Amino acid sequence: MSNKNKELNKTSLERRELLKGLATVPVLGAFLVALWQKMRMDALKKSNLLSNLIQEKTPPAVVSDLSNTQHLNLGIIGYGGRGHHLVRGAGFATPEWTERTANNARENKLDKAFKTFMSQQDLNCSLIGVCDLFDVRAKEGIQASTNEIRPGTKPIQKATRYHHYKELLANDEIDAVIIATPDHWHAQIIIDAAKAGKHVYCEKGLTRTFDEAIKVYDTVKETGIVFQLGHQNRQVEANDKAKQIIDQGLLGPVNLVELTTNRNSPWGAWVWDIHPEGNASTIDWDTFQEQAPHKIPFGDEALKRFFRWRCWYDYGTGLSGDLFSHDFDALNQIMEIGIPKFASSSGGIYFYKDGRDVPDVWNATLEYPEKDLTVLYSATLSSNDPRGNRIMGHDATMMMGGHAGGGSVHGFIVTADSESTQYKERLEKGIINAKYPIYTYSPGSKQIDGVTSATSRYFASKGLLYTYKEGKRVDPTHLHIKDWLDSIRNSSQPKCNIEMALHEAVSCSMATESYLTGRRIEWDPVNRKLI
Repeated sequence: MSNKNKELNKTSLERRELLKGLATVPVLGAFLVALWQKMRMDALKKSNLLSNLIQEKTPPAVVSDLSNTQHLNLGIIGYGGRGHHLVRGAGFATPEWTERTANNARENKLDKAFKTFMSQQDLNCSLIGVCDLFDVRAKEGIQASTNEIRPGTKPIQKATRYHHYKELLANDEIDAVIIATPDHWHAQIIIDAAKAGKHVYCEKGLTRTFDEAIKVYDTVKETGIVFQLGHQNRQVEANDKAKQIIDQGLLGPVNLVELTTNRNSPWGAWVWDIHPEGNASTIDWDTFQEQAPHKIPFGDEALKRFFRWRCWYDYGTGLSGDLFSHDFDALNQIMEIGIPKFASSSGGIYFYKDGRDVPDVWNATLEYPEKDLTVLYSATLSSNDPRGNRIMGHDATMMMGGHAGGGSVHGFIVTADSESTQYKERLEKGIINAKYPIYTYSPGSKQIDGVTSATSRYFASKGLLYTYKEGKRVDPTHLHIKDWLDSIRNSSQPKCNIEMALHEAVSCSMATESYLTGRRIEWDPVNRKLI
């Protein structure tokens, strides 16, 4: 018998002995017995009643010995904000970042960014190539490649700056590339990198258009490179736990899912800073807009578009590729929904009248008739109200994010439905109360760990800034980069491989196409076309 079971039996015996003793006291005893039973019932209602039903899986170890593994040389193409984070996930940060975050940690004990970075695993790789169309960013990438303040050993080699990505791909010493350019360049760079024999990690969304997604998929499959799409939510522990609950049918049949995005700041609406050193001499504007449908001369409007590119369909897809893609992929990870049969969307530019052409309020509906399922997505960039995501089953609802997990922003709660069939008997006996969660998952600290910016708080609420593996606080971006590099070494498939990437790309493209055309879009899986 396990120690846990022994303790439970001991507690049960003690309770029985106490109740026997109280029963010998006529009036007071009856009152105390009733009180004890009420307190016990209340405790049951508030406990994790599903805990005994969930078949636990042993989580993979975070730390493994890479000392004898193949050393990999990396190149980064696009070293903007997200590029910085991806390269940090591989173990390379700019001196400015390490100094600033170290100072932040000294001033605020809740700020764990520096500690998390320094405690991440050395992935046995070097950053030897940097390509960015903005000279300032390229210089920062070079500095990151040689910064000795990093997890593990000192850097082996200083990176070379390349002015065009094709020059970087021509370097035979580079084994793999990280692509963090604006979306309109993703497809062509992925295709060229794959044909050059480079393994690819590409930031989400996969492509700007549907046709590009099909071409990328075919090229990756033909060349056999290891491809990872940048959805770090694939490494979030809460999603693994949620999938266990779904797979075991503990929610019952699920017919409706609601996904939501709420942000309410200029930064969250992609009104990003225009760098003071950005000008015609430091920015290669002609190359930047080469893949864009519409061309404009360099000037103030071009600067806005260069630094705030997500606001225009020429370079991205706005809410669809940036934020909806995160929630769709997380749901696909948990429920394996795949590409919908139909998609429709609507919205408009209601708050940010700044010249953008992507909506700041947007809603999408994905329909899966063969699964008896509809997925609703609703987004606004002018409200911070934390609505969270809901997976609604006949027997129970799973609430993720928002106020889920008793205050944990990246956990979830499961609440039984009052008309549940699966839990009917326990509801009738009062063991389960539909007002209380029957399962709560709240990983790690309930604090935001010193995160202060509105955008950072949003990503923290989605579990995209950090997760917990075996009780250790880890950056999921680091885990996602590690998953990719491990797959290269093992000739295996990473968690967000090209098959998963196609699901995201087609689903988001269907929703985007619906908004742009004003009609419902259908997916033809046989001919791989949108109807």
